[in-house]
Amino acid sequence: MTAPVILVVDHDPGSRRVLLTDLTRRLGGVFTLKGAGSAEEARTALQEAAQEEHKVALLLVDDACADVLSRAHELHPTAKRVLMVDRDYSSTSPAVQAIALGHADFHLVRPWTNDESMHRAVSEFLSAWTEEQEPAFELFRVVARMDDPRVHRLRDLMVRFGLPFLVYPPDEERGRRLLREAGLDASRLPVVIRYDGKALVDPQLPDLASAIGVNVTNDLKVCDVAIVGAGAAGLTAAVYAASEGLDTVLLERAFSGGQAGTSPMIRNYPGFPHGIAGRHLMERTCEQAWLMGAHIVFAQQAVGLEHRGDHQVVRLVDGSEVRARAVLISTGVDWRRLNVPSLEDLAGAGVFYGMAVGESRAMRDQDVFIVGAGNSAGQGALHLAQHARTVTLVVRGDSLAKSASAYLLRAIETTPNIIVRTHTEVVGCGGDGRLERLTLADRAAGTTEQVPASALFIMIGGEPHTQWLPDTLATDDHGYVLTGREIHEEAPGLWPFDRDPVPLETSLPGVFAAGDVRRGSIKRVASAVGEGATAVRSIHEYLST
Repeated sequence: MTAPVILVVDHDPGSRRVLLTDLTRRLGGVFTLKGAGSAEEARTALQEAAQEEHKVALLLVDDACADVLSRAHELHPTAKRVLMVDRDYSSTSPAVQAIALGHADFHLVRPWTNDESMHRAVSEFLSAWTEEQEPAFELFRVVARMDDPRVHRLRDLMVRFGLPFLVYPPDEERGRRLLREAGLDASRLPVVIRYDGKALVDPQLPDLASAIGVNVTNDLKVCDVAIVGAGAAGLTAAVYAASEGLDTVLLERAFSGGQAGTSPMIRNYPGFPHGIAGRHLMERTCEQAWLMGAHIVFAQQAVGLEHRGDHQVVRLVDGSEVRARAVLISTGVDWRRLNVPSLEDLAGAGVFYGMAVGESRAMRDQDVFIVGAGNSAGQGALHLAQHARTVTLVVRGDSLAKSASAYLLRAIETTPNIIVRTHTEVVGCGGDGRLERLTLADRAAGTTEQVPASALFIMIGGEPHTQWLPDTLATDDHGYVLTGREIHEEAPGLWPFDRDPVPLETSLPGVFAAGDVRRGSIKRVASAVGEGATAVRSIHEYLST
């Protein structure tokens, strides 16, 4: 099998020769290095690679040959495109337009200060490409029927934790052989087989968490701070609380990351000029909290909260309790359901709530739909467009512009296989055990039509995860937690003290809220991170009184 191709496109022969020589010395054992001196020469090389079914991993293209970028994406949609530009930080730089319009995935500024900085960047580009390929090593093998809704949960888990895996149908030889080797049959599926041979039959969330190696039981019964919810706000609070010497327990009902962790690409998070996958950002933050000393417990849902003596007590679904001097609620929101009963019957079997990144490869050459008009829906559309034949955004309003960022609008407008249908709603669906078609209602035209669909991703806002909280904790009519001055304004009878609540404190003294679960929060990852840090400052103030 031919090694994946790295194509260097540079009109300057000397520059091209030096870069090819340097990259060949570093990467020649794993990749095939090729060069082209013009856009036309590059198009020919890309066409030949496509005809010979050679994978192209990376294109390094100087701005004089930038015309080849769009053709490259048509021929090799998974290849990562890098625009090499001169050092020019004006708004008219070719890199600004190329990135904004989705013509390039990355940029590289020349001249680079040293070879190592260039190679670090190239390694990042290649890593992004490698993640989207079939894994060379499988940490887990899943034997399951492809239409089993539980496969969606397994895929989501594996992708969230960056675990290489493949799914094998039980009626194919490889699947049958894996079951035989594990001493099992196809009567109970799915079966998850770890690299060391340990097999789990129809595993539940705690079983999977234990197999991965994360903690699912809490052995720190008393602490300074208990943080409930490991999204952006909760993870950040855990970093700051643990680093500042507070005994910190972080409780998560599933796995870390929250809604931010499901985002395939966050383009506007500070410090990442090319964007960062939500799961990578959340994974790094979780690792940071752990290294700072936070005690992190996964697959443990909080089911109750009460004040007892000098402590707040969080009750967990397994019957255990955590006593803390202060509690931070950062449980976020769940995606809102559509009021279409037939959709619920196909949940996990082509109908997904949120961006199921683990399903991306399964969407190759399919027609998929997304309900939503915000940044999450836009980011999901751009990600799926790299795999699917068509991606249709179903928008109830008259435009995306009211709810999506400008950079996303520009990218969506220039992605040919993304279709935006405004004034439209999903009113029905059908399929034999799996989604096969949708019924769409065009409210402006007063018509309905049935369209073929392989998948539907629903991203239409959230419902706060606050059902487990006591009635004495004030929320608004939609269930979002009131904090700070809002308590005096809207629930004055619930505040028991003469002092004012400190920032982000709820109507229960010593209990705080941060992130999307809080009323008035700004639905951005950076805002949630800021609230998580602010909450720790307020907790210090509370504990000192």
